[in-house]
Amino acid sequence: MCGIIGCAAEGGEVASLLHRGLKRLEYRGYDSAGMATISEARIYVKKDSGKIDEIHQRLNFDNMPGSIGIAHTRWATHGAPTQVNAHPQLDCEDKIAIVHNGIIENFLELKEELIERKHVFRSRTDTEVIAHQIEENLRSGKDFLQAFFSAVKRLKGSYALAIISSHEPGKIFFARNESPLVIGLGDGVNFVASDVAAFIERTRRVIFLDNGDAGYITPREIRIYKLESGIEVKKRIIELEWTIEMAEKSGYPHFTLKEINEQPYTLREALRAQEKYLDLLAEFLDRARNVFLVAAGTSHNACVAGSYMFSKVAMLNATPVIASEFIENYGKSIGIDTVILAVSQSGETADVLAAVDHARMRAATVLGITNVVGSTLTRVSRAYVLQNSGPEIGVAATKTFTAQLTVLAQLALTLARKRGKLAQYEIDEFREELERLPELMKRAIEISHDPIKSLAKKLADAKSIFFLGRGASYATAREARLKVMELSYIPCIAYPAGESKHGPISVIEEGYPVFFIAPNDSTRKNVIGNMMEMKARGAEIYCVGTEGDQELRGISDWWLGLPSIHEALSPIIYIVPFQFLAYYLAIERGHDPDKPRNLAKSVTVQ
Repeated sequence: MCGIIGCAAEGGEVASLLHRGLKRLEYRGYDSAGMATISEARIYVKKDSGKIDEIHQRLNFDNMPGSIGIAHTRWATHGAPTQVNAHPQLDCEDKIAIVHNGIIENFLELKEELIERKHVFRSRTDTEVIAHQIEENLRSGKDFLQAFFSAVKRLKGSYALAIISSHEPGKIFFARNESPLVIGLGDGVNFVASDVAAFIERTRRVIFLDNGDAGYITPREIRIYKLESGIEVKKRIIELEWTIEMAEKSGYPHFTLKEINEQPYTLREALRAQEKYLDLLAEFLDRARNVFLVAAGTSHNACVAGSYMFSKVAMLNATPVIASEFIENYGKSIGIDTVILAVSQSGETADVLAAVDHARMRAATVLGITNVVGSTLTRVSRAYVLQNSGPEIGVAATKTFTAQLTVLAQLALTLARKRGKLAQYEIDEFREELERLPELMKRAIEISHDPIKSLAKKLADAKSIFFLGRGASYATAREARLKVMELSYIPCIAYPAGESKHGPISVIEEGYPVFFIAPNDSTRKNVIGNMMEMKARGAEIYCVGTEGDQELRGISDWWLGLPSIHEALSPIIYIVPFQFLAYYLAIERGHDPDKPRNLAKSVTVQ
């Protein structure tokens, strides 16, 4: 996700402080960077695409004048990673500069209004609209704080904002909704940033801002207001004992654990997939004779779950295919009436791109779901949707899986509406379930963490682990197996539960650990039979089911109950215990969960 930092210093140049802050934010991942300062009531801006060191070598951030400034590392969500789309973004008169982390859902609506009022836009970002909206409010006679508050109140979506203006050259204005933002308090210098890592070398005294907080800082002053009421509030100052490394991980010992816990936020961002692009993808999918979901690794497991979503919600047959097998298996059978929906976190997975290139040569339509604007997949797709999960530092994908599923679920719902396959009340119910996902994810994390941490101690010496599920839960079982193998190095098996008696049951012996993913859905009755088959052969049964299911709890040797959810969406929530299991098994076995051996984040060779 993007990283922002603002610095107000007394009697000194801030450029070097901002530059160091940008370097501390590099771990968050980015594709462009920039900085703006104020000197003698004039805004100076330097920005470009590429790495911070490369941009600095070309432009020299350190010689920018002024004692007030803001800076940004951008992870593109609207507009390609180019110089013009890099932050800071400016208003028409170059008197307002803004950096932003988050997604503004209604930016197109606001942009159209502002264009009618003769505002000229330079970028394709959602962020630029905020600078112009403040500018428009100033034209109506508001002072800057009023103009800023009025503009922010119109925004729908997530944002952490830092803004400077030649109208108020001694202040940095800020606001937060859903995207993280923290204030750092120094001696004659104050900061506002996405996280503590940006300024921890200068101060460990911080104020963590809440949703709806807005205000401004100067070198000696901090003012915080509740945006809706305008009432000034006082916040508790916290003295942190974090190291720089801990600050980068928000206090967590590893990025993997941090990213598991970030999922309520990343699901909110994934739910902000733009409707016009979902509609466009749905239109292509609806017209296709054959639909293939092509991916590798975790993304392929997401496609397996996605195929159940498309079938159950939109009554559309979509075949999930491992990318490396696509050409051999289906290469000669595709043509102009085929649609390939390629799913890749990086947009650069070699096997996926090879399959896509083959499909394009045979006149198939290529669509994409990815996390990286400007990646090869976005360039070769007829249309694509972003998963909006931000960069993932841990090698084993966690928030990528749940974000991709959330996008696939929205696409399934869009298809269902287009195809007229669901009654309106069913569409409304599914939409409500989608909107509940961030809160359900938060509950699943709270419920799962402690029991799984304890369970990992018991299973740390396991020679092998079995994962079983039916329906969409088979996809969950596959992803559970992958995560546990990746991080703990324990050999694992995943099977559709109904197939377990066709061979795999032969490995079962006394005490063998078998996990069942068994939400209260249409497959539950049959899962009970599979559990009894395993139990009769001495297996130790570990079951993740729905809260309050006393029957399954009674059958199981170990039980965890999660919130009830629509069966097509269950993999999004029911994978959480297994993400924790993989992490804590790695810890118990002495492995680094962020850097599992022999693996790379993006596989760019075939």
